[in-house]
Amino acid sequence: MSGSFARFAAAAVCALSLAACASTPDDDYRYAPRAHQTAGVTSRTGVTDPDQPMQCVPYARQHSGVSIFGDAYTWWDKSDGQYAHRSEPKLRSVMMLTGYAGPNRAHLAVVSSIVSQREIRIDHANWSNDGAVYIDDPVVDVSPDNDWTEVRIWNIRSNSWGTKTYIVRGFIGPDRESGGGSSTDSASGLISIN
Repeated sequence: MSGSFARFAAAAVCALSLAACASTPDDDYRYAPRAHQTAGVTSRTGVTDPDQPMQCVPYARQHSGVSIFGDAYTWWDKSDGQYAHRSEPKLRSVMMLTGYAGPNRAHLAVVSSIVSQREIRIDHANWSNDGAVYIDDPVVDVSPDNDWTEVRIWNIRSNSWGTKTYIVRGFIGPDRESGGGSSTDSASGLISIN
């Protein structure tokens, strides 16, 4: 009888392990940027540890042309009426991530390239609270409606996707606001919500 129980237990364990494999989605592959699926990261992708630790706010200001001062979480309100607000990325715009470490914490990153409708690259500083500068970091839109409200960010140091989904407040600038209402940017075809 113990032999029958052992065979039954072994068969049950085997069936459960096969069922788990069949039902587990491969998120890393599904959201992996094209460059990481084929040829690896771009020649620009990397991390620089500057002599003096860098914060995301001065880095975004220096590399985007959006001249706003104050904590990252204040940028959306401070930029209203000065710079275009978008729900989709534009080259050199500032992507604002919000609420990832409490209500008064945000992170800013500069859009360095647009790879596709659901993938961009960003340059940003102090992502891991380390004062480092991250260049050409892949970001994918994982929002259910493909509207850039939720993203995942590639972890350059571990060469893998980060485990967290981040909320995007929106994209600021780099162009000045044109005077209210919605407008379409002729260079990118993106809709600007002012």
